[in-house]
Amino acid sequence: MKIALASQNKKSITGHTGHCQNFWIYESNGTEIIDKKLLELSAEHSFHNSHPDAPHPLDDVQVLISGGMGKNLQHRLEKKGIEAVITKETDLEKALAAYLDGSLVREEAECHEHEHEEGHQHRHQHRHQHHPQPQV
Repeated sequence: MKIALASQNKKSITGHTGHCQNFWIYESNGTEIIDKKLLELSAEHSFHNSHPDAPHPLDDVQVLISGGMGKNLQHRLEKKGIEAVITKETDLEKALAAYLDGSLVREEAECHEHEHEEGHQHRHQHRHQHHPQPQV
C-alpha cells in the first residue's frame, strides 16, 4: 500500500493540500514501512493547478493524509480511488503510525469555494461553528 503525506516544508504535514508540491510517499506491507521517498511536484502539478480528470503523479497512492483540504479535492481523490484523510496531527511519523494502527483522529474537509448562479466564484473558509442567534 502506498500512502502519501502532504508536506510542503518536507518536515511536517501541510494544512492546505491544494497548493502543496511536496509529498512523502511511504510504502507499507500493512504492518511495517518498507520504503519512503519524497515526491516533488511542479507548480503545474499541484492539485489547485491541475485538471481533476487528468493523470496525476499521485494517482498510484491508495491514501493521502493531509492537514486540510476542501471537499472538491476530497471528492476528486475519491473518484480516483484514493482515500483522503484529514488530521490535525502534524508529525509525519506519528500520523503514519496512527493511520496504520487505526487510531488516527480524522477531521472533516473544509468548504473553500462556492459557485454562484452568476457564474463567478469566491473563496472563503467555514469553520462550521454555530453561533447562537440573539433573542428578539
